[in-house]
Amino acid sequence: MPEESLITDEMHSWLGKELDRQTLDVEKGAIRHFAEAIGDENPLWSDAAAARRSRYGGITAPPTFLRSATPGLDFPFPTKPQRLLDGGSDWEYFEPIRAGDVITCVTLLADIRERKGSLGPMLFLVRETTYTNQLGQIAATQRSTQIRY
Repeated sequence: MPEESLITDEMHSWLGKELDRQTLDVEKGAIRHFAEAIGDENPLWSDAAAARRSRYGGITAPPTFLRSATPGLDFPFPTKPQRLLDGGSDWEYFEPIRAGDVITCVTLLADIRERKGSLGPMLFLVRETTYTNQLGQIAATQRSTQIRY
């Protein structure tokens, strides 16, 4: 008798649909605090005069700053099994994040699949998040995998 799939019709119905939407107001102080927290002393993140002389023309955020706008781990449908593992993220960067930007983060369910593992069945849920600034420019995309086992 074949095992029942972990992927339900409800899960399939969410493929390509929006899971989450957030807006992030990028503040100069938040950029500075984030850079301090990760130990990055690049003057582009905190020194207005040095940043003004750069090709960016002002304070910008470290690329990893967008992690502060990453959506939660929940889905709008039940998932089994309950154990959770971060399967990693792939990022692409297109535009710098500047102090004063308003970033809209939209997350879609990009893929869902299952495999058998040594501990039993595993469910792979892949989200794709697009980070767009107030000018309509895509600043970055993130593709992240969550593994349930």
